[in-house]
Amino acid sequence: MGKNLTSRSEDYSKWYNELVVKADMAENSAVRGCMVIKPYGYAIWEKMQAELDRMFKETGHQNAYFPLFVPKSLFEAEEKNAEGFAKECAVVTHYRLQNDPENPGKLRVDPEAKLEEELVVRPTSEAIIWNTYKGWIQSYRDLPLLINQWSNVVRWEMRTRLFLRTAEFLWQEGHTAHATKQEALEEAEQMNDVYAAFAQNFMAIPVIKGLKTESERFAGADETYCIEALMQDGKALQAGTSHFLGQNFAKAFDVKFTSKEGKQEYVWATSWGVSTRLMGALIMTHSDDKGLVLPPNLAPNQVVIVPIFKTEEQFEAITAVVNGIMTSLRGKGVSVTYDKRDTLRPGAKFAQHELQGVPLRIAIGSRDLENGTVELARRDTLSKETTSLEGIEDKVVNLLEEIQSTLFERALDYRDAHITEVDSFEEFKSVLDQKGGFISAHWDGTTATEDKIKELTKATIRCIPLDAQLEEGKCVYTGKVSKQRVLFAKAY
Repeated sequence: MGKNLTSRSEDYSKWYNELVVKADMAENSAVRGCMVIKPYGYAIWEKMQAELDRMFKETGHQNAYFPLFVPKSLFEAEEKNAEGFAKECAVVTHYRLQNDPENPGKLRVDPEAKLEEELVVRPTSEAIIWNTYKGWIQSYRDLPLLINQWSNVVRWEMRTRLFLRTAEFLWQEGHTAHATKQEALEEAEQMNDVYAAFAQNFMAIPVIKGLKTESERFAGADETYCIEALMQDGKALQAGTSHFLGQNFAKAFDVKFTSKEGKQEYVWATSWGVSTRLMGALIMTHSDDKGLVLPPNLAPNQVVIVPIFKTEEQFEAITAVVNGIMTSLRGKGVSVTYDKRDTLRPGAKFAQHELQGVPLRIAIGSRDLENGTVELARRDTLSKETTSLEGIEDKVVNLLEEIQSTLFERALDYRDAHITEVDSFEEFKSVLDQKGGFISAHWDGTTATEDKIKELTKATIRCIPLDAQLEEGKCVYTGKVSKQRVLFAKAY
C-alpha cells in the first residue's frame, strides 16, 4: 500500500494528497472545495478535540453553540472584520425552492421567497456572538465570560487541499469578555500557550510562539498571537491563533457593563481558534514515504496486534493470550486493537497499519507462544525486536512514551536546523530557494517593506517571536534601522 505513494522528494504536494486519501482519512466530496472526513481521520480529530476541550475547561471555559447564519447587518457592524472576510462569504438570499415549470422534475429558487435581509454563512462568529453577549453582560459580576464553541465555518476558497484549505472546515472558536484590558491580554496569551502545549505534548510538533504583524493580524484585532510550525518541505504552517480584540466588538455591538465603581464601561475581548488544518500539520510534520506516522498521544489505535497462524487451534491459542494482553494494556490506558480479519494475510495487514501510522505493532504466532515471545515493530523508526511476553504491558507503555518523545525531538532537530539568520537580501533569497525553513532577518517595521518582500519572494513574516531578543540591526531589504529580527518563510 505505502509503496504506491509518490515519494516526498519527488513531489511533496502529490505525496500529501495521496497519503490523505490512501490512509483513509478524507476525500473530496461532490461539493466543490469541501471534504468528507472519513472515520479514521475523524477518530484522530476526535482525540484532538477531547484533549483541547479538556485543556479549555481546565482554564475555566464553557462550551456553547451559536447560529450558523449571521444577518448581514450584524456581520458588517464591525467594519474591519466585515471587510476582512467579505470576499470569502457564502450568502443565503432565498428560503425556498419550487418545481421548475420550464423543466419538469427539476427545482428552481422561488423568486417570491427572497429574504428581507441576506444571511451570511459564518466564516467566523464574532458578530453573532457579540450581539448575543449584549444581553448576557450587564455588570462586572457577569465577567469574565469565557465561552468556546465547536462548529463548522465556511470560507469560500477557490484553491483547496484536504484538511489544509477547504471551503468548509471544522474548528473551535473561543470568545471571551473581560472587565480590563490586562485581563483580556492575559487571556489571549494564555490560550496561545494552551495551543503551544497541545501542539508539543500531543501532536509532537515544536512551535514558535509569536505576534503577527499588523498586515497579518486577524481582521478586527488589536493583536494576534500565533504558533508557527515548520513542515518537512521547509514551509511554515500557522497552527493556531489567539486574538486580543480590544474594545472593537464591544463598541460595535454596544456591549457595556457597570463597573464596581458604578460606571458604564465597554468590555474587553478575545477570540481564539484552531481547526482541522491541524490534521494537515500532523501529517506533514511526521509522515514518511511509507505512509502516516502518528504520535501515540493522538493515534486512534496506539497498538495493533496481528496473529500469525495456520490452523483454527493455533488461532484460538493465540487469541487466548492476546485477550489477556489487551485487558492489561487497556487497564494502563493504552488503546489497542486485535486485527483478526481472515480476509487479509499478515503481510497485507502490516502494510495497512504501517500506511495508517499505528505507532506500535505486535505480531504473535504459534512459535512465539512456545517461546514466550512476541515481535514488536515501531512505526517511527521501522525497527523490530523480539521480546518476552512477560512484562510486555510495561514494555509497551514505555515504548509508546519513547516514540512520542522521539517524534518530537526529530521534528525539533529539523526545525532548529532550518532557522537561518541572514543579513542581506541576496542571502535571504538564496536560503529561501535552496534550503527553505524559517529565515531570521531584520525588518524595518513597515507594511510597505513586508509587502515588497512578499511580492519578490512569496515569503511572509510568519511572526515576531515572543522570546526574540532586542538586537540593533539593519532591515534586510531597505537597510533602515531595525530593533529585532523576525521570522520569514514561505507558508501554507
